[in-house]
Amino acid sequence: MSGTESAAAPTRSPSLLGPASDLPVPPAAGVRATARALRLLTVAAVAVAAALVGGQPWLLAVAAGPVVLLALAAPGGSRPRGVTASAEVGPRRCFEGETVTARIELAFEGTAGWIDPAVHLGPGVELRSRTVTGPVVELALTVPRWGRLALGVVDVDVHDGGGLTRRTVRVDLGEASVFPVPTAAGLTPVPVRLPARIGEHTARQRGDGVEVVGVRPHVWGERQRRIHWPSTTRRGSVQVNQFAAERAADTVVLVDALADFRSPATGVSSLDETVRAAAGIARAYLRSHDRVGVVSVGGTTRWLRPGTGHGYFYRIVETVLDAREPGVRRPPRLDRLPAPVLPPDALVFALTPLADQRILDLLGELTARGNPLVVIEVPIGDPVIEPDDRDGLLALGLWRADREVMRAALRRRGIPVVGHRPGESLDLALAPLLRTRVPGRSR
Repeated sequence: MSGTESAAAPTRSPSLLGPASDLPVPPAAGVRATARALRLLTVAAVAVAAALVGGQPWLLAVAAGPVVLLALAAPGGSRPRGVTASAEVGPRRCFEGETVTARIELAFEGTAGWIDPAVHLGPGVELRSRTVTGPVVELALTVPRWGRLALGVVDVDVHDGGGLTRRTVRVDLGEASVFPVPTAAGLTPVPVRLPARIGEHTARQRGDGVEVVGVRPHVWGERQRRIHWPSTTRRGSVQVNQFAAERAADTVVLVDALADFRSPATGVSSLDETVRAAAGIARAYLRSHDRVGVVSVGGTTRWLRPGTGHGYFYRIVETVLDAREPGVRRPPRLDRLPAPVLPPDALVFALTPLADQRILDLLGELTARGNPLVVIEVPIGDPVIEPDDRDGLLALGLWRADREVMRAALRRRGIPVVGHRPGESLDLALAPLLRTRVPGRSR
């Protein structure tokens, strides 16, 4: 940076800025009077007016003091000039609740009396601490909710030695990608059919693995370590162990971002819990070396084709960070997903509050494709009804019955529906799916 009293602002997406009125008006460039200088001018003006009106010449001496101080603060070598600022913010990618540190370093000519930063944070950003050490300002920020968010701006006032003038420089802290904390999950249900790729899940096909599924007659050239001696003794011929093949699974996580509901009792956001649960499922399957993809349906449909690897988790999470993006949440068409999104026989986990007919239509389309499908219902909480409100209690009963009908309709189609409670491990919801493999429809 050079020659100007401003800091370079990182480019931000318009969706992150919010309304223009959220940020204060940028400070004027150049030298400005401080509150101390304005108080001195007020004292001088009042003294002069009193001297003229009341005929008290001695009051002019009272006015002379502030005037002399302001004259001493005239342009000179003691006033800071050419103020510039640079900011280092890190990390730009973090999880919910982690600390983001911003270090603002000022550079100027002359002498500064003191530095006073005014912090204007973006929505959802919290200031934990602020430290000013010489020309360096350090801020500790936290973001309790996931999203791609603007951190805010800092207006730094650099005062002269007497505190009568100041120069202000604005520093834009840019944006940060805050990842959701994945819901605890370790169980990985698998579909009936698995792709022909080596993995950690036991397939129904026979092959090289570690799980014994039977015995068969010995073939010349096979290893002797595979001989099953009890069967050999009983049958009178050499028998060898037969193993189940080990395969990897293809998993796609479908995130319903059509609406965001808050529980009337707890205030928990259904979209927050949906994204955290999606991150938990993705992390569990990636740890099993499976391929995982994601689809987010909301204002726009975003997807990431299945992949594997530890670094792929962050690509999956970044795909759903824009699910909270404000704007229209009615996509023009939602009854089909692009073909590359769903590999054949990929296991689909649909995380949804079951509150929109369009998501039910989409689930029906996935069932018609033949993909094994599991619906994880993220509860939105019952409406709060007064105990003496008979009409309200009747409406609540109808509302609950309507939701149960939706679950029953899905189960009649052969779609498992499990419930996930916020704050609990996903293993509690996925455990019933381990009794048998998740079936799909033959195509």
